[in-house]
Amino acid sequence: MKFTKALPCALGGLSLATAAVLFAPGVGIMAADHLDPPARTDPSVDDTPDRAADIADIFAWHTDTSVILALTFSGPQATDMPATYDPDVLYSINVSNAAPRTTTDIPIRFRFGTGAMDQYGISVTGLPGVTGAIEGSVETTLEKDGVKVRAGLFDDPFFFDLQGFRDTSNTGTLSFDSDRDFFAGQNLTAVVIEIPKDRIDTGALVDVWGATARLGGQL
Repeated sequence: MKFTKALPCALGGLSLATAAVLFAPGVGIMAADHLDPPARTDPSVDDTPDRAADIADIFAWHTDTSVILALTFSGPQATDMPATYDPDVLYSINVSNAAPRTTTDIPIRFRFGTGAMDQYGISVTGLPGVTGAIEGSVETTLEKDGVKVRAGLFDDPFFFDLQGFRDTSNTGTLSFDSDRDFFAGQNLTAVVIEIPKDRIDTGALVDVWGATARLGGQL
């Protein structure tokens, strides 16, 4: 069975995943996508929620020399819980740096697997300027042909006042508190990729979105 989360303009009728726009001051999308859709990821709806394929957020930003892409998933969760490495899920970070903006020009794909002594590893393909794949252990910074990759547990970087959202929804009065973060002290699994900026920046707008596809059995 295959399950995909992507931009509806790219794959109509499928669930929305967080997207970002680079190199456009003041333009972008900021949203969280945790536990969506409930029929796949909410324990109260599905006895075996598919957290491994559940995208939390995708982050994209750049420095003068690098573009950093981060796809987070399987969260939020308590800090005493392990990372999620499901070999039956294909993860994608799609980059468009030319018109039309819904077409993937740089298809970055990664999957997890086990190697020696049953240690988890990651394989990342489609990286611009990289010959073949970047492969190696999780919780390790991997580097090849000028590109860096790290997969592992991270503190959830998304800030959101869930209580304020609920209070606002119930009362109609804005009740957000900038010091109250629902995601503080919770973890998720993420893959972070750093790419030389000149391999992506063509002078046009750069769109980035994430997707997951389940290829086999669920853990």
